[in-house]
Amino acid sequence: MTTTSWRHLPPPARAIATAATAAVDAARERDKDAFETAAEQLGALDAEQVGLVLGVVVRSLLEDLHPDGLDGDDIRAALERAVRSAGEWQDVDPQVMVVLLVGALGVHEQGDDDQRPSPRDLARHAPLLVADLLGHRSFATYLGNAFTEIERSQVHDV
Repeated sequence: MTTTSWRHLPPPARAIATAATAAVDAARERDKDAFETAAEQLGALDAEQVGLVLGVVVRSLLEDLHPDGLDGDDIRAALERAVRSAGEWQDVDPQVMVVLLVGALGVHEQGDDDQRPSPRDLARHAPLLVADLLGHRSFATYLGNAFTEIERSQVHDV
């Protein structure tokens, strides 16, 4: 279980960090009850902000796992591994995982908003994807780096 304190973050970011940490920890431990609770908490937060933070985490993990660059086979393998692993203990929608992966890589599929996964589905699947990509790496490190990167990009965009 992660024991990182997120007190230095503003309240909205702290809520995301706390809920995401609980969800990823539960996913890593395959604790169904804890995961359900944490995923519901994560899904109740601002979907755009949660997506931004976890998208940066996913992109950073993919970049670290593939320092020479990603190709279609790498993405397909990551998707298959995450769906298979999470599917051993959770109901998983591969399409939601695809949306998370391509979104994290900055590729946004154009399509009908009715076909876009719900914020709740994204909040349930993102921790499963992150947990799979993490392996034995520290989620707190990636999450902290994500907040730093987001803050830096917002300062430069002003």
